[in-house]
Amino acid sequence: MRRRDFLKQGAILPAASAVLGAGQATAPEKKERTSAPLNGNFIDAHVHVWTDDFQKYPLPPGHKPGEMHPPRFLPEDILRPARPSGVNRIVLIQMSYYRFDNSYMLDVIRLRPQVFRGIAIVDWRGKDPDAKMRELARHGVRGFRIYPNGAPPASWLDGEGFEKMFRCGAEEHLAICPLINPDALPAVGRQCEKFPETPVIIDHLARIGADGSITRSDINALCALSRHPQVKVKVSAFYALGAKKPPHLDLVPLIRRVYAAFGAHRLMWASDCPFQLVSETYEDSISLVRDRLDFLSPGDKEWMLRRTAEEFFFR
Repeated sequence: MRRRDFLKQGAILPAASAVLGAGQATAPEKKERTSAPLNGNFIDAHVHVWTDDFQKYPLPPGHKPGEMHPPRFLPEDILRPARPSGVNRIVLIQMSYYRFDNSYMLDVIRLRPQVFRGIAIVDWRGKDPDAKMRELARHGVRGFRIYPNGAPPASWLDGEGFEKMFRCGAEEHLAICPLINPDALPAVGRQCEKFPETPVIIDHLARIGADGSITRSDINALCALSRHPQVKVKVSAFYALGAKKPPHLDLVPLIRRVYAAFGAHRLMWASDCPFQLVSETYEDSISLVRDRLDFLSPGDKEWMLRRTAEEFFFR
């Protein structure tokens, strides 16, 4: 699927692969302007990396190199724009091009465990997704992405595989990370009732505004999950929400409502690179939280830009 279809529909399969060697980024580079200190120690909680080294990290059947845009996005390609904005640690998200093969992401974490942590994808239709979760947790993985993949929003979390995953998440303190549209939020709430100790991290503000419309009912559906103490939200992917144009001030009322419901200690900022860099800069993402949300205290910003992600992914 093309990225725009992925953001609109929410059905994309896992993957990850890339060369760990040197190389120039193929994503477009833009001139960055920042007011952040170099020692900000911030964490970007949502970044994808992959490679064009198909010999070491082959694509699965059904996927072709031409689908990869940019052709590669390596660890240094995110650190290069992130560091001037005060970001020095990254949570990697398994990329769709490689389905359930998390090999490349694990190799990146293994080489720089102080810089990278991971959110993997396992086959919830398989026999023992919980066993795979425990295995991956030994290698720097702290969460697991799930998505409806075409299932009806009301029942997409039904099934033994998701039951095993949520139970394992509670037992091992591993996050379940739904990539969903607002209509899939009630099913998440029902699962949180069944497994109240399972950490849940909602991606990209539940993609409220991905269709250009930010409605009260969608916001209420997301904020309703705040009654579950283990639910957190990524305030992220601004380039794909609302007006989809920096400085993204149209998203401020949405973020204010989510902040009022969850509190800063349950929110974490993220860029969703490299897709953030296609038509915007890295600063266009982080500066919205760091510089433009005047209802946040300095302590709130510290939680959203560092401490929430740090306490869950890096402790």
